[in-house]
Amino acid sequence: MSYAKAGSYHQVPRDFNVLIQTCSANIQKITQNTGQMKTMVNQLGTRQDTSELQDRLQQIQHYTNQVAKETNKYLKDLGSIPLPSSPSEQRQQKLQRERLMNDFSSALNNFQAVQRQAAEKEKESVARARAGSRISAEDPFNDEKLVSFDSQDDWDQQMSTQAEEVAITEEDLELIKERETNIRQLESDIMDVNQIFKDLAVMIHDQGEMIDSIEANVESSEVHVERGAEQLQRAAHYQQKSRKKMCILATVCSIALAILIIIVWKVSS
Repeated sequence: MSYAKAGSYHQVPRDFNVLIQTCSANIQKITQNTGQMKTMVNQLGTRQDTSELQDRLQQIQHYTNQVAKETNKYLKDLGSIPLPSSPSEQRQQKLQRERLMNDFSSALNNFQAVQRQAAEKEKESVARARAGSRISAEDPFNDEKLVSFDSQDDWDQQMSTQAEEVAITEEDLELIKERETNIRQLESDIMDVNQIFKDLAVMIHDQGEMIDSIEANVESSEVHVERGAEQLQRAAHYQQKSRKKMCILATVCSIALAILIIIVWKVSS
């Protein structure tokens, strides 16, 4: 399986649900690939350690690193989407982002641990290859190697053996260079993951502040609702008092009017 073109960042519609699903799928990829990498890393330094295994490990490691960088960008896009007007929807979206970032952080931790383990195994392999190399800093035809030969055939055989050793040594050198290149790529990818961790820490901090702000808005709304309820109760209470006063006033006016009518009637009679 080739991972050469996978994991490149592509624009996803700025829709909250689409970005959430895309990030979730990427995190699942990182987790699955980390498991495969762990199996491969455990085979390094054993009889199963072949150039094909190293190539596969290098490809899946670099691919997974690209997926992690892509997910980091999507999370940033997710944070730039305007919040809904409803406080309850705001809180729900913030909790979804928080859960997603926690899952991403956990997957990154496991991935980087395998990256570091792979780098250590590669360094150990290079060290063993260097220690076992037949290259000598001295001239292969130095005094220690100068011996007498009884015939031309002995000379030809010795020269053939030395030529074969030089050829093998060049092959060893090529393998050493290849592994050193893999180590440099691993270290570069590990640095990329470190930067993602820094970005994630900033996003988590901002997320916490936003959640606090939402909670404050919710509390403020609750206070306003309570105050509104109190004001309605007071208004109802004042209205009841006003009605009572009007009733009393109407009764008093009625009594006064009745008395006045009685007085006028007696005077006129």
